Amino acid sequence: MSAPSPWWDHDRHRDRRPWLILRNRIKAAIRAWFEAQGFVEVDPLALAVSPGNETHLHAFATEQIGTALDRRRLYLHTSPEFAMKKLLAAGEDKIFAFASVYRNRERGALHSPEFTMLEWYRAGAPYTALWDDCATILSLAAEISQNAAWTFRGRDAEIGAGLDRITLDEAFQRYAGFALLDTCRGGKPDRDALAERAQAAGIRIAPDDTWPDIFSRVLVEKIEAVLGSPRPTILAEYPAPEAALARTVPDRPEVAERFELYVSGVELANGFGELGDASEQRRRLAHEMDEKARIYGERYPLDEDFLAALPHMPPASGCALGFERLVMLAAGATQVDQVIWTPLADESK
Repeated sequence: MSAPSPWWDHDRHRDRRPWLILRNRIKAAIRAWFEAQGFVEVDPLALAVSPGNETHLHAFATEQIGTALDRRRLYLHTSPEFAMKKLLAAGEDKIFAFASVYRNRERGALHSPEFTMLEWYRAGAPYTALWDDCATILSLAAEISQNAAWTFRGRDAEIGAGLDRITLDEAFQRYAGFALLDTCRGGKPDRDALAERAQAAGIRIAPDDTWPDIFSRVLVEKIEAVLGSPRPTILAEYPAPEAALARTVPDRPEVAERFELYVSGVELANGFGELGDASEQRRRLAHEMDEKARIYGERYPLDEDFLAALPHMPPASGCALGFERLVMLAAGATQVDQVIWTPLADESK
């Protein structure tokens, strides 16, 4: 079997070009909509002292060499989140960015080591306001592409017919057969209780699996693939242990103001009511890095500048959306590389 031609091959580029032009048009429409709503576009730098502190996100590391030949480790950010929250602390209140972001150990139909994240923040707004933003962005992409019937791997979604909404607990009851929050009372995860219920649902459990490990496996194997069809779906109220950057729902410490948007089984966006408590944020990020060290044998530094800025950040909500995934679905493509102008060659093939 011959290797596929490179993306710059004339015939292959000709075939992809309509999708790439569509990408530009969708970006222009989204930018115009945000600006009409009074948002300011910002351009966060990719170099950071910390790339982000989620356990299972892996960064690209580099080194800064100063004029005196002094050296320090820097990273390409996995998200512009820390930088954009600093801008909120500085006085901005409605901001958005089309940011190039970088994630190591990620490659596939839905993953590229470098991709574009559309991220936006609303100071003073509840996180439910972001759901309306997501619906508008989907409608804009459908309008520009003249395609409101999106499909991926046999899962269809009708865009413009509204959003379905379901909580994590409801999703676990409906698709896995048990109540998730029974294993996380008061925000304290009960690993053995979740393991027992997951095994009864047919999920393989290893002796060293933690509560988050089991949670993720049930979510992937039983729930994610069926979400977002026949309509886009908001999956909301994540358990508090799975929302390190989100504030908890008032008077409900077991769940956080976090949601994800799914379309045709594809996770498209991730949004929060943003946590503003610096000491609690430090505790959560340190825990994430302890888990990273336990699983992968490495950890990333905390961004002390970000933690110092948090007390000055107004109450806000923010969302990050995978722009290539959006374009892929609107275009009817089958992988994100098809809608990236200059995709990185996959040397594993």
